[in-house]
Amino acid sequence: MSPAKVTLSPKELELVTDAGWILTKNGVIRKVYTLFGQLSEVYKNELEKYPTLVWQQADFRSPKIAKGEQYEGLPWVILDHPRHFTSTDCFAIRSFFWWGKFCSITLQLSGSYQERYAGPIQKYFDSDKKTGEWFIGTNDDPWQHHFEEDNYQPIENRKERSFLQLPFLKIAKKIPLHEWDGLPVFFEENYREILKMLGAV
Repeated sequence: MSPAKVTLSPKELELVTDAGWILTKNGVIRKVYTLFGQLSEVYKNELEKYPTLVWQQADFRSPKIAKGEQYEGLPWVILDHPRHFTSTDCFAIRSFFWWGKFCSITLQLSGSYQERYAGPIQKYFDSDKKTGEWFIGTNDDPWQHHFEEDNYQPIENRKERSFLQLPFLKIAKKIPLHEWDGLPVFFEENYREILKMLGAV
């Protein structure tokens, strides 16, 4: 039995015969890696200002940059700094690049870290009027990063449920990719704001 004929659309044929676009894509990913490497140094300097907080443990300090090709079919790059993951506890500040979509910064907590910091974070948002740009995770899966309604809601629209009662706590903000030149400021300013949420200042 002969295999079925596999055909390409005109657009697919145009792309498969043009190496230039994939080389350009690879170059963009390298630049994201460079940006995240630079940010990790900025983040390290910010974290060192707060010696009493949990990330002063040795296993929190090492940043991790990783990439993949298939988050909902699209390439991505992440920087986790600080980071701590066990079967029960999670503490991470994640910078995220998603091809064709956006960049975002996320505070993700569960277990003992959620118990420790949910109160200060809720107090921060209860007293701060600039909540419109921040989102809170509503999905049952902590590893989803898209901003569709089934994953994030504007934090100002949250129900009165205590942050401590959530199965995990994710607070995130995003920026569109067409604001590329503003990415360093976006990440640095919102990283510092996350530290404020944690009661660091």
